[in-house]
Amino acid sequence: MAKAARKGALHAQNGKANGSGKVTANGKVNASGHGNANGNGNANGSGNANGSGNANGSGRHAQADALPGQVVLVLQGGGALGAYQVGVYEAMHDAGVEPDWVIGTSIGAINAALIAGNAPAQRMNRLREFWARVEHGAELDLLSYFTGLINASANFATVMKGIPAFFEPNPIAWLSSHLELGVDKASYYSVAPLRATLGDLIDLEHLSSRHVRLTVGAVNARTGEMRYFDSRDAPVRLDHVLASGALPPAFPAVRIDGDPYWDGGIYSNTPIEAVLDDKPRKDSVIFAVQMWNPEGPDPQTLWQVLGRQKDIQYASRAQSHIARQKQIHHLRHIIREMSKRAPDKLRDDPEFKELAAWGCGTTMHVARLIAPKLDGEDHTKDIDFTPKGIRARWTAGYIDTQRMLALAPWQKPVDPVDGVVIHDLPSVLAQASVLDARGRAHGAPGRKYHDALPTTQSGDLTNSLPAKNAAA
Repeated sequence: MAKAARKGALHAQNGKANGSGKVTANGKVNASGHGNANGNGNANGSGNANGSGNANGSGRHAQADALPGQVVLVLQGGGALGAYQVGVYEAMHDAGVEPDWVIGTSIGAINAALIAGNAPAQRMNRLREFWARVEHGAELDLLSYFTGLINASANFATVMKGIPAFFEPNPIAWLSSHLELGVDKASYYSVAPLRATLGDLIDLEHLSSRHVRLTVGAVNARTGEMRYFDSRDAPVRLDHVLASGALPPAFPAVRIDGDPYWDGGIYSNTPIEAVLDDKPRKDSVIFAVQMWNPEGPDPQTLWQVLGRQKDIQYASRAQSHIARQKQIHHLRHIIREMSKRAPDKLRDDPEFKELAAWGCGTTMHVARLIAPKLDGEDHTKDIDFTPKGIRARWTAGYIDTQRMLALAPWQKPVDPVDGVVIHDLPSVLAQASVLDARGRAHGAPGRKYHDALPTTQSGDLTNSLPAKNAAA
């Protein structure tokens, strides 16, 4: 009932969002009524989640059954921007689409551990609890009126006092940057509060049972080598998650088997490369959640320059990584197709078999979701743990993913030599609009997937949000 009602909160008939949905301070989307999840389905206590899927008591959804391969959720690092990731997962969860593998860096590793470290029925409760605990700052920021800087009071308080459930100042480090504190103490803040928080919210026994594959990325502070700790190979513990989020110099390195590790984001903030390089390769639908957008307008001030620099740096060449992997997988498919055409006699040759083994027939669909730019945000957005910021990004992630699931682009035919198929939401929506237009031209009603929805892949979402003070 609650899952279907949440879809009613977004009332997306013909892609339209109405005001029936409410978002609480911790980002939870609630609804008292019911509405269409898209142009073709009802969202009520027992209704359809979309035009073809029935969201019933079992939590199953037709789209979950129709996904071609394993479901992978890839989560970048980005601090407070991670609220968008929770919206993405909530939409998947509501649609009955649970990941088989979650891989993350930094805040992405934390969200990933909360997902993989809990049974499906508990995951959203634990995610909500975590984000409720780290929420910080008031709705009304008086200092912003005097400085012109967004969230000035909240940001100042975060820098000076930390966030009670996340991190706290390490006073001795503030005395001098030249004090020899040791690599696991040389930081401006301690993450002891985060260790306690995650200890409360992650079921370590469930995590060690490896119901869902969990991978977190961290970089060795001594060698500079990136390492992915993968539950398929060995148990992932709390220390691995903390190491993945140990962004220097704010947070201290975490020792794993005697070696100090820092946040993997300082080396590569886009862990999708580990998924595309995985062996053995499998057919997959990969929800790649990108927190930083490398594209943007020319910055006009030094303040804007800081924002663009951060976006480009932490986007970590995500698009070029995927483009390169697309080329590699394309070549693997060509090798496979060519080996099929070889004479039978040649196929028995050991050398030929060795060369043909480089071929591959798997198809990986990458559904790319990019967190929106909120009106007025700047380079401090990754410490924007304000109720408004969390609420906006959470809701954006939910809506974007709901639309991607409704369109299900991975169900369309693909070229047999395409190993990696990219589905960017704006492109998918544009293709749907073309199909709508063609359908209407031939007398079909068409489905307007994106009419009047809040802008989420670009532009401002904040003004489209419901009021904070809503019934839970």
